[in-house]
Amino acid sequence: MKTRKSWREKLETNKDLPKTLVIPAPREVDEVMAQVPHGKLTTIDEIRRCLARKHGTDIACPLTTGIFAWIAAHAAAEAAAEGESVTTPYWRTLKSGGQINPKYPGGVKAQCRLLKAEGQKIVRKGQQFFVADYEKSLTGR
Repeated sequence: MKTRKSWREKLETNKDLPKTLVIPAPREVDEVMAQVPHGKLTTIDEIRRCLARKHGTDIACPLTTGIFAWIAAHAAAEAAAEGESVTTPYWRTLKSGGQINPKYPGGVKAQCRLLKAEGQKIVRKGQQFFVADYEKSLTGR
Protein backbone atom coordinates (compact mmCIF):
# COMPACT_ATOMS: atom_id res chain seq x y z
CA MET A 1 0.00 0.00 0.00
CA LYS A 2 1.33 3.42 -1.00
CA THR A 3 1.80 5.89 1.83
CA ARG A 4 0.59 9.43 1.45
CA LYS A 5 3.10 12.24 1.42
CA SER A 6 3.03 14.67 4.27
CA TRP A 7 2.29 18.33 3.59
CA ARG A 8 5.96 19.13 4.25
CA GLU A 9 7.07 16.50 1.73
CA LYS A 10 4.69 17.99 -0.84
CA LEU A 11 6.08 21.43 -0.07
CA GLU A 12 9.60 20.24 -0.82
CA THR A 13 8.69 18.63 -4.16
CA ASN A 14 9.74 20.94 -6.99
CA LYS A 15 8.23 18.97 -9.94
CA ASP A 16 10.97 20.16 -12.30
CA LEU A 17 10.35 23.78 -11.42
CA PRO A 18 11.09 26.54 -11.92
CA LYS A 19 9.78 26.77 -15.43
CA THR A 20 10.51 30.05 -17.06
CA LEU A 21 7.57 32.41 -17.39
CA VAL A 22 7.25 35.84 -18.95
CA ILE A 23 4.79 38.43 -17.74
CA PRO A 24 4.43 40.56 -20.85
CA ALA A 25 3.97 44.30 -20.93
CA PRO A 26 0.61 45.57 -22.19
CA ARG A 27 2.36 47.18 -25.18
CA GLU A 28 3.83 43.81 -26.22
CA VAL A 29 0.40 42.17 -26.28
CA ASP A 30 -0.97 45.11 -28.28
CA GLU A 31 1.91 44.85 -30.77
CA VAL A 32 1.16 41.20 -31.48
CA MET A 33 -2.57 41.90 -31.81
CA ALA A 34 -1.88 44.82 -34.17
CA GLN A 35 0.01 42.55 -36.59
CA VAL A 36 -2.97 40.29 -37.36
CA PRO A 37 -3.94 41.05 -40.97
CA HIS A 38 -7.41 41.40 -42.44
CA GLY A 39 -9.11 38.02 -42.77
CA LYS A 40 -6.75 36.34 -40.30
CA LEU A 41 -7.17 35.53 -36.62
CA THR A 42 -5.17 34.85 -33.50
CA THR A 43 -6.02 33.61 -30.02
CA ILE A 44 -4.78 34.52 -26.58
CA ASP A 45 -2.92 31.19 -26.56
CA GLU A 46 -1.20 32.05 -29.85
CA ILE A 47 -0.17 35.43 -28.45
CA ARG A 48 1.20 33.70 -25.35
CA ARG A 49 3.28 31.32 -27.49
CA CYS A 50 4.60 34.23 -29.56
CA LEU A 51 5.61 36.20 -26.46
CA ALA A 52 7.21 33.17 -24.83
CA ARG A 53 9.35 32.62 -27.96
CA LYS A 54 10.27 36.32 -28.04
CA HIS A 55 11.51 36.19 -24.45
CA GLY A 56 13.03 32.70 -24.62
CA THR A 57 10.71 31.33 -21.95
CA ASP A 58 8.47 28.29 -21.69
CA ILE A 59 5.22 30.22 -21.32
CA ALA A 60 3.67 33.66 -21.04
CA CYS A 61 1.31 34.34 -18.17
CA PRO A 62 -2.26 33.56 -19.25
CA LEU A 63 -3.86 35.94 -16.77
CA THR A 64 -1.87 39.05 -17.63
CA THR A 65 -1.92 38.29 -21.37
CA GLY A 66 -5.72 38.14 -21.27
CA ILE A 67 -5.99 41.31 -19.21
CA PHE A 68 -3.58 43.17 -21.47
CA ALA A 69 -5.49 42.05 -24.58
CA TRP A 70 -8.62 43.51 -22.98
CA ILE A 71 -6.75 46.76 -22.29
CA ALA A 72 -5.44 46.85 -25.89
CA ALA A 73 -8.97 46.33 -27.22
CA HIS A 74 -10.38 49.20 -25.19
CA ALA A 75 -7.42 51.45 -26.05
CA ALA A 76 -8.06 50.76 -29.75
CA ALA A 77 -11.75 51.59 -29.39
CA GLU A 78 -10.83 54.77 -27.52
CA ALA A 79 -8.41 55.78 -30.27
CA ALA A 80 -11.02 55.08 -32.96
CA ALA A 81 -13.58 57.18 -31.07
CA GLU A 82 -11.05 60.03 -31.07
CA GLY A 83 -10.75 59.80 -34.85
CA GLU A 84 -7.62 57.68 -35.34
CA SER A 85 -7.99 55.69 -38.53
CA VAL A 86 -5.44 52.97 -37.78
CA THR A 87 -5.97 51.07 -34.54
CA THR A 88 -5.37 47.55 -33.26
CA PRO A 89 -7.91 45.14 -34.81
CA TYR A 90 -8.80 43.58 -31.47
CA TRP A 91 -11.81 41.65 -32.87
CA ARG A 92 -9.33 39.34 -34.63
CA THR A 93 -8.04 38.13 -31.25
CA LEU A 94 -10.17 35.29 -29.93
CA LYS A 95 -10.28 33.40 -26.69
CA SER A 96 -9.31 29.72 -26.57
CA GLY A 97 -11.25 27.49 -28.89
CA GLY A 98 -12.17 30.37 -31.19
CA GLN A 99 -14.55 32.00 -28.73
CA ILE A 100 -15.43 35.65 -29.22
CA ASN A 101 -14.53 37.73 -26.18
CA PRO A 102 -17.70 39.31 -24.76
CA LYS A 103 -15.64 41.81 -22.74
CA TYR A 104 -14.19 43.56 -25.80
CA PRO A 105 -15.69 46.90 -26.85
CA GLY A 106 -19.17 46.61 -28.29
CA GLY A 107 -19.56 43.11 -26.93
CA VAL A 108 -20.20 40.04 -29.03
CA LYS A 109 -22.62 41.78 -31.40
CA ALA A 110 -20.07 44.37 -32.58
CA GLN A 111 -17.33 41.79 -32.97
CA CYS A 112 -19.58 39.45 -34.93
CA ARG A 113 -20.33 42.29 -37.34
CA LEU A 114 -16.62 43.07 -37.79
CA LEU A 115 -15.62 39.42 -38.18
CA LYS A 116 -18.41 38.71 -40.67
CA ALA A 117 -17.27 41.72 -42.70
CA GLU A 118 -13.88 40.00 -42.97
CA GLY A 119 -15.40 36.75 -44.18
CA GLN A 120 -15.58 34.82 -40.91
CA LYS A 121 -18.56 32.60 -40.08
CA ILE A 122 -19.95 32.90 -36.56
CA VAL A 123 -21.66 30.05 -34.70
CA ARG A 124 -23.51 30.11 -31.42
CA LYS A 125 -23.07 27.37 -28.82
CA GLY A 126 -25.38 27.99 -25.91
CA GLN A 127 -24.73 31.52 -24.71
CA GLN A 128 -21.29 31.76 -26.32
CA PHE A 129 -20.24 32.72 -29.84
CA PHE A 130 -17.36 31.23 -31.81
CA VAL A 131 -15.68 31.68 -35.17
CA ALA A 132 -16.36 28.51 -37.15
CA ASP A 133 -13.20 26.73 -38.30
CA TYR A 134 -11.10 29.52 -36.80
CA GLU A 135 -8.00 27.32 -37.02
CA LYS A 136 -7.95 27.77 -40.79
CA SER A 137 -7.55 31.54 -40.37
CA LEU A 138 -4.87 31.57 -37.65
CA THR A 139 -1.83 33.65 -38.47
CA GLY A 140 0.47 30.75 -37.62
CA ARG A 141 2.84 32.66 -35.40
